Amino acid sequence: MTDSSHRDLAPSAWVCRFASRIPPAGRVLDVACGGGRHALMLARMGHRVHAVDRDAAAIARLAGIAGVSALQADLESEAWPYEGASFEAVIVANYLHRPLLPRLVDAVAAGGVLIYETFASGNERFGRPSNPEFLLRPGELLELVRARLRVLAYEDLQVDEPRPALVQRICAERGPASVP
Repeated sequence: MTDSSHRDLAPSAWVCRFASRIPPAGRVLDVACGGGRHALMLARMGHRVHAVDRDAAAIARLAGIAGVSALQADLESEAWPYEGASFEAVIVANYLHRPLLPRLVDAVAAGGVLIYETFASGNERFGRPSNPEFLLRPGELLELVRARLRVLAYEDLQVDEPRPALVQRICAERGPASVP
């Protein structure tokens, strides 16, 4: 395994930075989880992780891992498999399908967090992804959570690791449930 492929398998520094915001033993949804780098880390931290990806081989590798419930589903062409469910954290890294964005915010439980990081407009100068459908527009993550979640941190910048890219990332929380 080369150094670069090892870094690609390491959890995102952004997700690691905010993982402590997830309530203890929380239910976590890892969207487009790929090889499960975040699902595995969060399960080791004691969370109950629901990992979903369309790649059947990737999901198969997560089967039987303690704390991880793996589901193979194509989130872009099949029905949303988590209708009505809520999670103490929704994690998304390097994935964008705009029709899902409102569902992801809706899935954040009271007291829970959304931790999202993906490529931004302008990334085409670094290579893939370069299709505007897969690149966040300026301020798009902020607009997504406006009036719905409280922003804890937001960045729209160029990163150099694991490779040069333009990214947007946000960590936002839903307030606790109100007591009647």
